[in-house]
Amino acid sequence: MQGKVYFIGAGPGDPELITVKGKRLIEQADLILYTDSLVSEEVVANTKPGAVVEKSAGLALEEIVERMVQAAQKGGLVARVHTGDPAVYGAILEQIVQLNEAGIEWEIVPGVSSVFAAAAVLGAELTVPELTQTMILTRAEGRTPVPEGEQLRDLAKHGATLALFLSASLIDKVVSELREAGWSDDTPVAVVQKATWPDQMVLRSTVGKVASEMKRLGIRSHAMVLAGRALDPKLQWSREHQSKLYDKTFAHRYRRAVADTDGKGEGG
Repeated sequence: MQGKVYFIGAGPGDPELITVKGKRLIEQADLILYTDSLVSEEVVANTKPGAVVEKSAGLALEEIVERMVQAAQKGGLVARVHTGDPAVYGAILEQIVQLNEAGIEWEIVPGVSSVFAAAAVLGAELTVPELTQTMILTRAEGRTPVPEGEQLRDLAKHGATLALFLSASLIDKVVSELREAGWSDDTPVAVVQKATWPDQMVLRSTVGKVASEMKRLGIRSHAMVLAGRALDPKLQWSREHQSKLYDKTFAHRYRRAVADTDGKGEGG
C-alpha cells in the first residue's frame, strides 16, 4: 500500500505554535524532512522508533522529492515540515508538481504564519475599523521578480496594511517605494525578527526611520516588516476605532439592538 506526503506548517518558531494535527503526523511519520534553518528542532524531537529525520536546507529540490517519493512508495508516511504556513512563500508547488508526476498522494496541513505571529508579538490588530479593512501580503522585488502590477509602490497606493515577507535586506527599496506611493515619513512601521523565538527582536519605527534603525540593529533576515496606520501603538490606548460587532446599538442574528440615546437603534 502506498504512503502519503504531508506538507506541515510548523508555525513561526515557538514549538507550541504547531497544530495538533501537525504534531501528531510528525510523531507518526516514517520520514521527516524539515527546513532546519527556520524550524525549531523541538518540533521534530518526538518521533517514533526507526523514523528518519533529515534536514532539508542543504538539499536541492530533486533530492527532497526523491526522498519523499521513495518513502511513500514503500508505504511510509512522510512529514515535509515547513516554517510558518506552507501556502505563503513555502515553495511547495514545485514539490507538489513532481509528487503528482510520480503518482504520490499529498495533503497540506496549515500552520501559523509569521505575519500573524508578528502581529501577536506586537499586540496589533491588522484590520482596524474605519482605518483599514484590507491587508496585503507581499514582498519587495529583489533577485526574485514580481509580476507586472505587483510592484510595492503600486500595492502601497491602496493604503492598506502591508505585510512584507523576505524583505528585510531590501528595506531601502521598501522605503523608497512607499514614499513613491505617497506614504509620509511618519507612517508607522513595525519589524519583528524571529517572532516567537527566544531571541526575537522587536522594532517600532516609521517609514522615515526604519531603514537606518534596522541597519543599526543588524536586522537583515528572518524578519517580518509590517507597515501602515494599523501599526500605530497609540491605537492600543484609543477608543476611536471600534467595530459594530459588540456595539449595543447594532443588531445581528445573535443579539438584539438596544436603543441609542435618541431612542433609535441602528438595526442590522
